[in-house]
Amino acid sequence: MLIYGNTPRDIMNMMWRRRYKVLSVIAVIVIALMLMGCSIGNRKVSPPLQALDKFWDTLGSGKDKTKQNSTGVE
Repeated sequence: MLIYGNTPRDIMNMMWRRRYKVLSVIAVIVIALMLMGCSIGNRKVSPPLQALDKFWDTLGSGKDKTKQNSTGVE
């Protein structure tokens, strides 16, 4: 008899009594990992945003580039 804690057999019995709860937690983790793996593989590469770069360039240069014809931006 162990005074300070549970024996491995006691721990296994506790897990066996709560087997549906343990299995459901494992199933949720596995499903979440599967869904995250699917979403990562199907992402499309989007072009980089250039509006903020142009803003900081205009702000830092001191020139008013906004009055120019901006054919590069849709």
